[in-house]
Formats: sequence, C-alpha cells, structure tokens
Amino acid sequence: MAVRGKAKRGGLRVVAVFEALKGAVVLLAGCGVLALVHKDLHHIAVRLVLVLHMNPARHYPGIFIDAANRVTDLQLWMLAASALTFAAVRLAEAYGLWHEKRWAEWFGFLSGAIYLPVEVIEIFRKPDWARVTVFLVNVGVVGYLAWALKRSSKSRR
Repeated sequence: MAVRGKAKRGGLRVVAVFEALKGAVVLLAGCGVLALVHKDLHHIAVRLVLVLHMNPARHYPGIFIDAANRVTDLQLWMLAASALTFAAVRLAEAYGLWHEKRWAEWFGFLSGAIYLPVEVIEIFRKPDWARVTVFLVNVGVVGYLAWALKRSSKSRR
C-alpha cells in the first residue's frame, strides 16, 4: 500500500511540475507582452521579419506587419492580464497537485479533459506531429489524474 501511495505522489508531482512549467512559460510571455506597451510595434515587426531573413513584401510577413500596426496598448494589457490569470490558475493547480489535494486532482482532470474533443477535431482538420503530441500528452495527464481520483475514492471507502 505504501508503494502505491509513493507512486501516486510521484505521478502527481510530475503533473504538478508540468503544470507549473506551463504557468511559468505563460507568465514570462505575459511579461514579454508588457514590455511591448508604448513601443513602436510596426518597427519591431519589420525588424523581426528582417532578422528572420524574410521579405516584408511577401504575403505572410505582410500580414504579420499589418497585424502589428493594429495592436493597441489596451489589447497588450488585456493579453498580459489574461496570461497572468492563466499562470495563476496553473500555478495554483500545481501547488494543489504537489500537496496531493483532491480539488487539484479534480481540477486538473476536468481542465485537461475539456480540451480533448477540440484537440481531436484539430488533428482531423490538420494532422501534424505537434497536434498529435499535445493530444497524447493531454490524454496521458487526464488518464493519470482519472486513475489517481479513482484510487483516492477507493482509499476513502
């Protein structure tokens, strides 16, 4: 019984680290977005296209540059606030999973499972290795959390 408890704890901690990493990456991205507030996004977009050795007159680089022209400071603030919210939720989930909180197991299970149908549709719409990999990782996490929840309910009885 103790070995199974350690296995569950170890698995939950792996998922917790994964969720914490997602939260940290999005938090860093949000900080990066804040660094763009009050900046000349057109100039930044053109320089990025040139650094990547792309022709700004071509179709996709042109779309990127035009989009950068339309972004407002308010939109950047809203994007950064959204990133902060997402990161806070992921970090709270990671904390709960690390400490083996049942609410975090349920939250992780439900928040992962809700994406599965969308991921399947995306794979059928435009299959590639990245979509399949994201789907498989999410299935693994959701499946593991379902197993952990089932084990928790059995041990409570």
